Amino acid sequence: MTEKQNGKWMIMAGGTLAIAAAAAVWFSQSGGTSGTDASQQAAAAGINADEQAAIEAIVRQYILENPEIIPEAVEILRSREKASAINQVREAIETPFAGAAFAGNPNGDVTIVEYSDFACPYCKQTTADIDRLLKEDKNIKVVFRELPILSEASNDAALMALAAAKQGKYFEFHKTMFATGRPSPSTIEAAATEVGLDLAAARAFMATPEAREEIQQNLEMARRFQFTGTPAFVVGNESAVGAIGYDGLKELIAAVRSEK
Repeated sequence: MTEKQNGKWMIMAGGTLAIAAAAAVWFSQSGGTSGTDASQQAAAAGINADEQAAIEAIVRQYILENPEIIPEAVEILRSREKASAINQVREAIETPFAGAAFAGNPNGDVTIVEYSDFACPYCKQTTADIDRLLKEDKNIKVVFRELPILSEASNDAALMALAAAKQGKYFEFHKTMFATGRPSPSTIEAAATEVGLDLAAARAFMATPEAREEIQQNLEMARRFQFTGTPAFVVGNESAVGAIGYDGLKELIAAVRSEK
């Protein structure tokens, strides 16, 4: 173990605190800190050159004998970086467009943010999973964000969805558009008509900077989170890409609640 006596760190090989101290130095150096900087930091912590060398030798040996800790540490770092990235924009992404692009409990204890494309078959498949969750769990909120990346027609459908949100009919259009078929001028108009949108007002809104900026912001957020396709989800401090299914969504919800 490691103890501090008379201002000095006393190192006994094999101690967990020695390993921790050594890891701090090792990761500091591997993360871009020069050897000189690491030595200065060690000196500031009351560790002389001989003690630093001993610490580095211990951690090197420990890592060589236990290489599995490296991917574990990398995964923990990635999780922390992901949580930090989400926290920076949480309010923005969890706030539904026009106050209407959501389903479920507006005050739910867990918010699922779904990025989808109306031309994506996996997004269509996911609608059944979302419906099941909303029926079973009355304390979740699902915020929908348009991410039209597959075709020009899916972009038009996304703009119409935003227009539907402006008219307070987002979720109805969302479900109807997926049920109607792949986006095209005829299917988009059919879905909009079926849910009772004012088509003239909807088309006028689709041409506004507000509508285009919402789509652009969603695309930028997808790049920020490194989404590689749709559907994509942000739940708590986690994100996921693909049709993860009902069980996958349940796991993400449970993880958020366990943290609380």
